[in-house]
Amino acid sequence: MRDHPHSEGRITEPVPVIWTGRATNRAQWLLAAVGAGCLALGVKLAVDSTWTSGIAPLLMSVVGCLAAGLLILFGTLAFVHVAVKVDNDALEVRCGHMGLPRRRIPLAHVVRAEFVPRVTPRHWGGWGYRWRPGKGMAVIVRRGEGVVLRLGDGRIFTVTVDDAETAVRIIRAHLHAAARGRTAGG
Repeated sequence: MRDHPHSEGRITEPVPVIWTGRATNRAQWLLAAVGAGCLALGVKLAVDSTWTSGIAPLLMSVVGCLAAGLLILFGTLAFVHVAVKVDNDALEVRCGHMGLPRRRIPLAHVVRAEFVPRVTPRHWGGWGYRWRPGKGMAVIVRRGEGVVLRLGDGRIFTVTVDDAETAVRIIRAHLHAAARGRTAGG
């Protein structure tokens, strides 16, 4: 793919004003079930215990199960899916059902957009919102295609999303239009 599309005598299809895409990881539901199981165990220990072994061990067990359950449950549900939106102004990434964490990157800060056919959690140290020295920030919810944005300040942002190639084409078209507007107005 080129950085900027050129018509060169061929008909180019119009670029949509807004593009949306998603990526889902169904394996995260299994981890969420483990978290719910830990929560249920903590509640069962708190309600059904005979308290014969002392309060300190029981309290530690209940608190440990509840804390582990909440961390696993909410940590996995936040990254079950990701929604990506590209418009004239920015790329916006929203994670999970609540849309948190959220990241908005103005296209004015983007120097280059790249399509990557294979992004894996192994390259980033797992699923979720990740940072790696030399690789930048990433939202990884599954293995597969992704969008890599190189920003003007040298930072890099990667997100896995279905139909990432179309997203990159649209980002490049917006960048090209913005560059044309700057040269025509300048």
